[in-house]
Amino acid sequence: MQTSPSDNLATLDTASSAPRPAEPGRPRRPASPWRGRVMAAGLLLAALNLRPAVTSLGPLLEEVRDGLGMSGTVAGVLTSVPAACFAIFGLTAPRLARRWGLGAVVCAGLAAIATGLVLRPLAGGTMVFLAASGLALAGIAVSNILMPVIVKRWFPDRVGAMTGLYSMGLSLGTAAAAAATVPMTDALGGSWRVGLGVWALVAVVALVPWLFLARDRTSGSEAGGSEAGRSAESGTVTGGSASGGPASGGSAAGGSGADASAAAEAPAADGTASRITRSPIAWAMAVFFGFQATAAYISMGWMPQIFRDAGVSASTSGVLLAVVMAMGVPLAFVLPRLAARLRHQGVLVVILGVFGLVGYAGLWLAPAEGAWAWAVLLGVANCAFPLALTMIGMRARTHAGVARLSAFAQSIGYLLSIPGPLLVGVLYQHSGGWGQPIALMAGFMVPQIVAGVLAGRDRTLEDEA
Repeated sequence: MQTSPSDNLATLDTASSAPRPAEPGRPRRPASPWRGRVMAAGLLLAALNLRPAVTSLGPLLEEVRDGLGMSGTVAGVLTSVPAACFAIFGLTAPRLARRWGLGAVVCAGLAAIATGLVLRPLAGGTMVFLAASGLALAGIAVSNILMPVIVKRWFPDRVGAMTGLYSMGLSLGTAAAAAATVPMTDALGGSWRVGLGVWALVAVVALVPWLFLARDRTSGSEAGGSEAGRSAESGTVTGGSASGGPASGGSAAGGSGADASAAAEAPAADGTASRITRSPIAWAMAVFFGFQATAAYISMGWMPQIFRDAGVSASTSGVLLAVVMAMGVPLAFVLPRLAARLRHQGVLVVILGVFGLVGYAGLWLAPAEGAWAWAVLLGVANCAFPLALTMIGMRARTHAGVARLSAFAQSIGYLLSIPGPLLVGVLYQHSGGWGQPIALMAGFMVPQIVAGVLAGRDRTLEDEA
């Protein structure tokens, strides 16, 4: 019988994370403290590279369109490519990770990012540019899908804290690319090709720790599993992993160690496999993830152009996009920890949604006059992403459940987010202004709030059995 991608990822998680018994006369290699540091550094560096391919393009979109003869509708297609790649190539992540291991797949993903970012500036036409962008985004997609599973498996007793670190790195990379691309382009001669190509160097740097992690397929079970065992033996849960119990997505305190935990999860994995597509929690999570991704990619692709059309300079428009993205840096640590302490995360969803609605209203009424205020408000609204990641970890009790929910919610969510940026481009070209596109953006916020409130209820996949 053919299995779904989420089934494969959960099988990988439960099977390969269980520590193998030591061979007679051959003691198991102890966990090394520095291995955990390399894993944390690799997580941060990978996160830094999961958005520059997108946010470096927005501030230079007008120059790229002029250089390649790209229409507004095609530009809308271009801004939809990230979501499409995330949905399509993200589906391959479970099978690849099952075959080669989490570290190897993320390492290959970073190599694809670097290669795509090198080739993209060399494109002589729109199709080649789209293909090179697709290669980079395919690498981003497989890495993006696996990150919540890596956090859950490698850092089971620090889910909240490591989700915060990952989200902070994601926000830093996003903001840095948005703010620095135009100044770097000017400093390096004014060519958009050079300005986009320089971000390949960052991806190459990020490859270094993953070359080690790709070779060491036991690092997750040793570093993460051993710490989970120590945490269970001491009866404590550290870091930001919701101390409220198993539904938090953290390690369950008071257990009998990693071996028993992995063994206990195997039956649950089989039961969850047949329920994921019929789960109200999974669908609410997917819709919430999809609409927050829609808002994020519209912002990354079109926000600088909105400000430029309102009379703001290209460099300042890039900085404004950086402000939108940089708001996620401090909030990436605050929101996961706060969410982990709440039984219902719906109140946070509503607060972020209100910030977004006010920001869009200001952008429609006075885009240039209140640009900085709207950027801050929309930046807060875009912090629905780290909240969504945290909620994924809290809506299942087991590693297998989190793996399936992550694959399902992100894959379906990114599929749902594909039309948004494209529709904005079509409305922009045919209406000749930003009134209708901004109204559409605000309209997307309503189902995001509704789905987020439903996904934030204090229930888990296992409760639906």
